[in-house]
Amino acid sequence: MKKRFAGAVTAVCLALSLVGCGGDTPGAQNTSLPPQTPQSAGESSAPDAQSALPESPVPEAFQDGGIFSAYYDEAYEKLTAMTTEEKVGQLFWARCPETQALQEIADHHLGGLVLFKRDFADLTAEEVRERLASYQGAAEIPLLLAVDEEGGEVARISAWPALRPEGRFEAQGDLYADGGLEGLLADTEEKDALLSSLGLNVNLAPVADIARDPEDFMYGRSLRQDAAVTSAAVRAMTTRMLSDGIQPVLKHFPGYGDNADTHTSIAVDKRPYEQFQSEDLLPFQAGIAAGAPCVLVSHNIVNCMDDTLPASLSPAVHNILRTELGHTGVITTDELDMGAIKEFTDGENPCVQALLAGNDMLMVTDYQGGIEAVLAAVEAGTVSKETLDHAVFRILAWKYSMGLLSEG
Repeated sequence: MKKRFAGAVTAVCLALSLVGCGGDTPGAQNTSLPPQTPQSAGESSAPDAQSALPESPVPEAFQDGGIFSAYYDEAYEKLTAMTTEEKVGQLFWARCPETQALQEIADHHLGGLVLFKRDFADLTAEEVRERLASYQGAAEIPLLLAVDEEGGEVARISAWPALRPEGRFEAQGDLYADGGLEGLLADTEEKDALLSSLGLNVNLAPVADIARDPEDFMYGRSLRQDAAVTSAAVRAMTTRMLSDGIQPVLKHFPGYGDNADTHTSIAVDKRPYEQFQSEDLLPFQAGIAAGAPCVLVSHNIVNCMDDTLPASLSPAVHNILRTELGHTGVITTDELDMGAIKEFTDGENPCVQALLAGNDMLMVTDYQGGIEAVLAAVEAGTVSKETLDHAVFRILAWKYSMGLLSEG
């Protein structure tokens, strides 16, 4: 597998010439997806993107009229003042360090932290607030502080009675079955309030995958409904989360389907592209249209899109997300230390390939090794300055749109 991975890195570099220019990507003539109209959470108060372009000092190459376009000037000014080390650090959504977290945040210029159940063990709400505030205090550029609080089997916070005495939030599917969209949104609002009160600003949710068979790995975490119902729910949850001040992350693009668990091994999706067009892509498009700032890409090898690379390492998959679904926000990998990626790369560090594939943020436990690998690739020219700058530019613009960064 190592030989295959090494060849794949070279293939990614060659494939970059196709990304974003309508290359030979499945579905290039797609008419099944409805027209895409991305919108920002702050659209009503933001200046018109097109009218702002002529006066903007931001180079044309960065001007995509995207959901963060009202913040491009500030983001570009911030970008130009950063060192290469600071830029590379922003790419990393690190698993929260168990020890010396403040030093790690400062030394590595981390863009964000993902907190797991262990990070809330035996803490009161006040202790969590103090700890997260200390993390933000250690960061020169404020952090994206994220958690997987889907409800049901994936509940990092509500699993602790000290943080939610009522117990775990229910799973999406159970909530919808019991209370429909109204129940789902009431739960979303309560969840958002809890996360905000603790100092978190991102929830790695909603789950936009369609899974109808109880035997499917993703069934328990999905809405368990068809594409139309799932799309409406994802749109509504995305809108509610943004209005509540919690940033949603749509997952797991391009749709998990009936695939096996990539936490443990490689999963190969053999479904036809037409099924993605008519089903799996639609909830993601609905979330993007509602202003979702970030999409998380799975590790499944999706044969109809790229039969060689996991989605998270595939330029072809990212090209579909950018050009067909019109996503102009941040793209993040799923956790790169999961079994599927370790098996595919034979243990080699995947961060450079993930960046070259089109991800802006790299979610990884071994962030030290990843940072070293990306810095070396930038020094060697394997990762161009333009690739690095575009990714960091989107991350900074997202942070400005959230109010984490302010002008001056």
